[in-house]
Amino acid sequence: MPVLSWIILASLLGGLLSVLAAAAFALTLRSGLVSLLISYAIGALLGAAFLEVLPHAIESGGDPARTTSLVLAGILAFFVLEKLVLWRHCHEEQCEGHAHQESHVPNDDHGRSGLLILVGDTFHNFVDGVLIAAAFMQNVPLGIVTALAIIAHEIPQEVGDFLILLHSGYSRARALAYNLLSSLATLVGGVLAYYLLSAMEGAVPVFLALAAASMIYVAVADLIPGLHKRREIGATMQQVLLIGLGVSTIVIVRYLVDGWGVPH
Repeated sequence: MPVLSWIILASLLGGLLSVLAAAAFALTLRSGLVSLLISYAIGALLGAAFLEVLPHAIESGGDPARTTSLVLAGILAFFVLEKLVLWRHCHEEQCEGHAHQESHVPNDDHGRSGLLILVGDTFHNFVDGVLIAAAFMQNVPLGIVTALAIIAHEIPQEVGDFLILLHSGYSRARALAYNLLSSLATLVGGVLAYYLLSAMEGAVPVFLALAAASMIYVAVADLIPGLHKRREIGATMQQVLLIGLGVSTIVIVRYLVDGWGVPH
């Protein structure tokens, strides 16, 4: 089978299988558990950003100052994007500042967190496609193992993404549809990299930095403040443990992927 066909097949499966595996877990949760596991999602996001995506962006870019500047610019850009979403809702309906005081649905943030996480996840999926293509262009066995590694490290992050979409007010069907659509960026990245790999290499750190920025922004600006509404010691300990579990999941998967000796 031609290398391009391997890249297309692996990119499709790499994106779709990680989303479907995460959906099998996240979409079968009882609705009452979704808000509880937002703490886990925060840990998975921060773990993926600081332990997986950001280090790889620095390694790919070669200049830590440039990469961290891109992350800072990305955080500011996501702040502006969130403001634009807020302004749109303030014109279309009651302004969010008042809606939060009267709303009986505390987990509905007008889709802001979900929108931001989808943007960042699309950047990340695109880079995964580039990595798959680069591996297959070396040899087919390396490409297959790389695709499996990408599926493995994407699953915990995708679980977190699903939980955030549900927390943000998306229906289960819409959460699945949008994540599947975002996963197609893996195919786009793989095909473009096959034809333009030398040109794409310079763009990889930029996409990774923006992906890390979206994860950090959503976790810190949108999700963590909501945890402070539960001030009891027991609830706080539960939140800390679940955040730690989310980070630990990323650490464990990263360790396993490193053991395979392939890019991630």
